[in-house]
Amino acid sequence: MRVFDADARARELTRSDPAILTAIREAFGAAVFDDNGQLQRPALRSIVFADPDKRKTLEAILHPAIRRTWLELARNVREQDGNPWLAVDIPLLFETAAESHFDKIIVVACSPQTQMSRLMDTRHITPGLAGSMIASQLPLAEKIGRADFVVWNDGAREAVEAQADLLALHLLS
Repeated sequence: MRVFDADARARELTRSDPAILTAIREAFGAAVFDDNGQLQRPALRSIVFADPDKRKTLEAILHPAIRRTWLELARNVREQDGNPWLAVDIPLLFETAAESHFDKIIVVACSPQTQMSRLMDTRHITPGLAGSMIASQLPLAEKIGRADFVVWNDGAREAVEAQADLLALHLLS
């Protein structure tokens, strides 16, 4: 099985793609770059989650390149012999209207408290910024309602892995 992670691809693009970095510099200015020309993601994050228009500007820069990558990967996987699988992790799947490209939609969900805590812990951000990031997405209840399957990710890693194993067995049967 192949796996694609949209957030990881976004990080790659904002580290090393000259066209993406130029577009970001043109849209947001030099203030989001350090003295060595490296994008300062926290500075950019603060800007885009404070202003929905600026978030849309960044999405217009990144999303087409990310989509091209997973569409090409999907074409390659489909051309393989046997029964190849491709799992695509796209946090903004519904927001980018990409769900029609997939056979099955799995939403990995957790409580709002867990989501806030994880965002603040992993990205070292304030509760206000974490709340803005969550608010920029489709409400969780709507995502769950549009999913074929839901994996609940509020507990221990082992519990999520057990759900994933059961789901894989179901999908393979």
